[in-house]
Amino acid sequence: MARTYARTDRTTPTRYRERARYDHETVHRILDEALICHLGYLDEGSPVVLPTTHARHREVLYLHGSTGSGPMLAAAKDPAGLPVCVTVSLIDGLVLARSALHHSLAYRSVIIRGAARPVVDRGEKRVALAALVDHVVSGRAADSRPPNDRELAMTAVLALDLVEVSAKVRSGGPVDDPEDLALPYWAGVVPLSVTAGSPQPAGDLDPAVSLPPYLRPYRRTAPTGI
Repeated sequence: MARTYARTDRTTPTRYRERARYDHETVHRILDEALICHLGYLDEGSPVVLPTTHARHREVLYLHGSTGSGPMLAAAKDPAGLPVCVTVSLIDGLVLARSALHHSLAYRSVIIRGAARPVVDRGEKRVALAALVDHVVSGRAADSRPPNDRELAMTAVLALDLVEVSAKVRSGGPVDDPEDLALPYWAGVVPLSVTAGSPQPAGDLDPAVSLPPYLRPYRRTAPTGI
């Protein structure tokens, strides 16, 4: 039986509830494919949403930042953790309908609610930073110099347990009203994907250093269908 996250009032959509997903596989695939997330929190009563990099390590989401950033400073003040909402979105296609109202997107998204805590244990921070590097390019952490003590001290990481989590998936083509089906307008889906160009070596790279296998080619995990 597939493992699922427990539904809560905060993870139940108010619209299109049939698109909600709570299984670990769907949530993990979206988190692992997306390159960035958006971190929302309250800064002295004002809402703030920041883009940042993330990485999932088992059932913890790690968020990268600097020691002087707003959310890191706010999280350090509260022993209970910083209340946050983290969102991840992947756009798989443009859904073009005959009616302007029914245009949409093929998308996959995840929302995580909870209390984020600063990672202070050096061992956990090293695990988190390695996961963040490997999230961007799988295998890169072992193929680069790890952070030294000074770099560890100037880098901050937030940890958010994957407990209150939901995914939402919209797939398939346009859904036009029956009376619009005969209209002479093109309808369908324009697929979208992340495509990497050819790796460009640094100008000062030793010519003896060859391109690593994990960059031949570089790609994000592609969806099996829209």
